[in-house]
Amino acid sequence: MKTKVIVGLGSCGIAAGAGKVYNKIEAIKKAKNLKFELKKTSCVGMCYREPLVEIIDDTGRYLYGEIDEERVVEVIEKHIKENKPVKDYVVQSDIFKTVDNEYTDDQVKIVLRNCGYIDPESIEEYEAMDGYRAIRKIAGHGMSRLDVIQTIIESGLRGRGGGGFPTGLKWKFANNNKADEKYIICNADEGDPGAFMDRSVLEGDPHSVLEGMIIGAYAIEATGGVIYCRAEYPLAIKRLQIAIEQAREKGYLGKNILGIDSFSFDIYIKEGAGAFVCGEETALIASVEGQRGMPRKRPPFPAASGLWKKPTNINNVETLANIPWIIQHGAAEYAKYGTEKSKGTKVFALAGKIKRSGLVEVPMGMSIKDVIFKLGGGIKDGKEFKAVQMGGPSGGCIPAHLSHTIVDYDSVNATGAIMGSGGMVVMDETTCMIDVAKFFLDFTQKESCGKCTFCRIGTKRMLEILTRITEGKGEEGDIERLEELSYKIKDNSLCGLGQTAPNPVLTTIKYFRDEYEAHIRDKKCPAKVCTNLLTYTVFEENCTGCTVCAVNCPVDAISGARKEIHHIDQDVCIKCGVCYTKCKFEAIKLS
Repeated sequence: MKTKVIVGLGSCGIAAGAGKVYNKIEAIKKAKNLKFELKKTSCVGMCYREPLVEIIDDTGRYLYGEIDEERVVEVIEKHIKENKPVKDYVVQSDIFKTVDNEYTDDQVKIVLRNCGYIDPESIEEYEAMDGYRAIRKIAGHGMSRLDVIQTIIESGLRGRGGGGFPTGLKWKFANNNKADEKYIICNADEGDPGAFMDRSVLEGDPHSVLEGMIIGAYAIEATGGVIYCRAEYPLAIKRLQIAIEQAREKGYLGKNILGIDSFSFDIYIKEGAGAFVCGEETALIASVEGQRGMPRKRPPFPAASGLWKKPTNINNVETLANIPWIIQHGAAEYAKYGTEKSKGTKVFALAGKIKRSGLVEVPMGMSIKDVIFKLGGGIKDGKEFKAVQMGGPSGGCIPAHLSHTIVDYDSVNATGAIMGSGGMVVMDETTCMIDVAKFFLDFTQKESCGKCTFCRIGTKRMLEILTRITEGKGEEGDIERLEELSYKIKDNSLCGLGQTAPNPVLTTIKYFRDEYEAHIRDKKCPAKVCTNLLTYTVFEENCTGCTVCAVNCPVDAISGARKEIHHIDQDVCIKCGVCYTKCKFEAIKLS
């Protein structure tokens, strides 16, 4: 076989320098007249090892990690010219075991089946991986619309956007509503901090999402499709546009698709302006229509009256990417993965204080602990695992002692968090949980559309209380005030943003109440994060009188002659931490 050299050019790879690596390989190939095939792909999920370069030859597959412009010269010289793989740089191989094998050993890739393996800008490569075979199966076997819907119902697929509503049932509602026009919308408005699942799928396998939309359109008799993608994803939008044009040329989009009578369907992209609230269905529809993205009361639900007041079905990226696989392999094959009420797999974006940050796809039912420690490699720098934030700003913090909780909608909900779209932000012992709650509430407070008084003003009042607590100005009763406001906001907000905005606060109070009490009563931050609650003092036994701390103090709060013990004036100290970071003798204590 002809040797292939494949460079990962997803956003993560490009940010790490993969574009320069690709250009370097191209230049070497031309200069030395080397006979190998140079190809592009997207993110394989191992973001922590970017840039990634894969070499496939007669002996097997070798994935090289952390390859820069210098290392790639060595790899090409030894592996391609001398047929000697550079094992020190190989992070994954089917020839020998590597330290990163654990990252993929327990994964089951359905949504990510093609990501990192095909050129996302080539429809032929997608077709070679059984792409568009599902829609051909529908056309060739004469599957009716109800047959398709029933298959999805039997698979047990639930919406991966966060709500977890059964997808087949959602399609059935849309199918039951008859109209001259119907729409299917792909919600690609991924806005959770630390989440990049949808972006990676759109960049790495856009045709799987298109095929899922086409199948969904057939099932509900949709006449038009919209992909609502945030404008901050330029590479995803570019590859989606290429995929749409290719699908039209091949007859997968347009009039009388694959000869199916009366089935004409096309898709266009609507770029969102980055409003988090537009992840809510009715706000998204308003934005597509050119209005301000604000939610409305339901009913009527979009399945009855959605885009342009026509029946509309909305699914997120991950949900749609599952559809072709289910149609091709059957409902039973999909349903064998997962738990009784949560079938299939789930994609997670691992971020935070974790060794192996990146994208993983696991069968439902795996424990959170296994996701973090087996796939993610555990916590960085030997620190203790403290908590994990799931569900983004709408989710909650799950403490370490509940890490046995399985990846399952009901099990995660029972902790006070939610599955959400799949963000998983890992925290260690150096994380202040009040600071975390403040961060997420600050995000949702800014993203509130302002329509509901409780969401608009209530989240602002909560943020003010959290800010006071982290500044050492907390008062007795603040915890109770936060709880009272939380429940009022949840009960009186119109959409999911307001209804879930208090979740990070409620879960941190539930599981880390002692940290709140330490901030309020003792004016101390146990994690030593909140600046106003820190005290810097000189540890006299270690002080050498080198004067480095005094010289670097921006407010001259440190006094002492050379070779004499120094002292910090607490009334002058601004708690900037410069003395702590500059001291080479561990003579500055932080408490």
